[in-house]
Amino acid sequence: MYDAIIIGARCAGSPTAMLLARKGYRVLLLDRAAFPSDITSTHYIHTPGIALLKRWGLLERLKATNCPPIRRIIFDVGPFALQGFAPDPDGITEAYCPRRTVLDKLLLDAAAEAGAEVRERFSVERVTRESDRVSGIQGRSSNGTTVMETAREVIGADGMHSLVARQAQAPEYNVIPPQACFYLSYWSGVPAQDVEWYPREHAGHLLALFPTNDGMVCLGVVRRNDAFAEYRSNIEGCYLKGLELVPQLAERVRQGKREESYRGMGDLRNFFRKPFGPGWALVGDAGYHKDPITGQGITDAFHDADLLTSALDDGFSGRRELSDAMAEYEQRRNQRVMAMHAFTCQMAALQPPTPDMQQLFSAMRGNQAEIENFFGTFAGTISIPEFFAPQNMARIIAAAGAQAASAQ
Repeated sequence: MYDAIIIGARCAGSPTAMLLARKGYRVLLLDRAAFPSDITSTHYIHTPGIALLKRWGLLERLKATNCPPIRRIIFDVGPFALQGFAPDPDGITEAYCPRRTVLDKLLLDAAAEAGAEVRERFSVERVTRESDRVSGIQGRSSNGTTVMETAREVIGADGMHSLVARQAQAPEYNVIPPQACFYLSYWSGVPAQDVEWYPREHAGHLLALFPTNDGMVCLGVVRRNDAFAEYRSNIEGCYLKGLELVPQLAERVRQGKREESYRGMGDLRNFFRKPFGPGWALVGDAGYHKDPITGQGITDAFHDADLLTSALDDGFSGRRELSDAMAEYEQRRNQRVMAMHAFTCQMAALQPPTPDMQQLFSAMRGNQAEIENFFGTFAGTISIPEFFAPQNMARIIAAAGAQAASAQ
């Protein structure tokens, strides 16, 4: 019997396996893919996620993969752009946007080095039960052999369509239907060293560009979800038409070369799931999914892995009742991300900014401290409710007015 069987070996499953194995637990990590392999993803890691990689001893490995550091964000609202970087209490001064072929293999290798048993090309068919408790899995190995394994805990790190969540009938809550859809691709010959955001809500679009491995950039064109059927019927045409909303960016992209096919998604449900029950747990997108427009997925997966490992260790070791530790896991997860969930869904709706928000953007021009606090709301290092509280927004707007008056 294993202490934990983890289904899904990407950015939630592999860190969970690594951390449990480092604590001496017997872990089986399964994935139907072989690594390295790609997956559709914004693949941006915010500074809190980078802080965890550093704590886990993996940051230097990431830096060695020729993934460029990102030290500035450009948020272009049309008439002007805000530029800066999110403040971070851990002193992290750069973010990274590694390809998933690079990041997921790095994390998988770290799990194996920690002592987790890894099986690639393994397809899990169902979870097994003993009485009213999940007790293991049944699946097929790469050679087609049917295999059954048992564990104290079966962990679903298998994404928003999680088999574990479905078969355990994990309850969902705070459900918001898909708000946006997107397609992205990878381009060479497009000079970029910053994250670039181009919200064009009046046209129902947002464009985002990220530098990544091998001198390439990831360029995504996001639209409101009600345009997905049109987008899917003419991907390249819609993608390039959206790009023309930002002429200066379109010109840079025309000088480059698209290196890979377009890939995208429209089924981007937003939800929380109860992340535990008798013999099972959920981590990463399996337990909490939101639109990728704020790029939170990988950072959230890392935090969930850290929280879940602590809870399981408390329960397995007997320091606490496992059910109490897992209830706290859910509570701590929700406290950390609930405001971001609402913020992300609001952004993904791609509605034009309110007059108050337009005033705020204008007021932040020239106020570098507040620009960086604004970017901190995206990174999760600045409280979203506190920054966007009416009294705080009024303070920033009033300060800009006073500065303009004194300059006259």
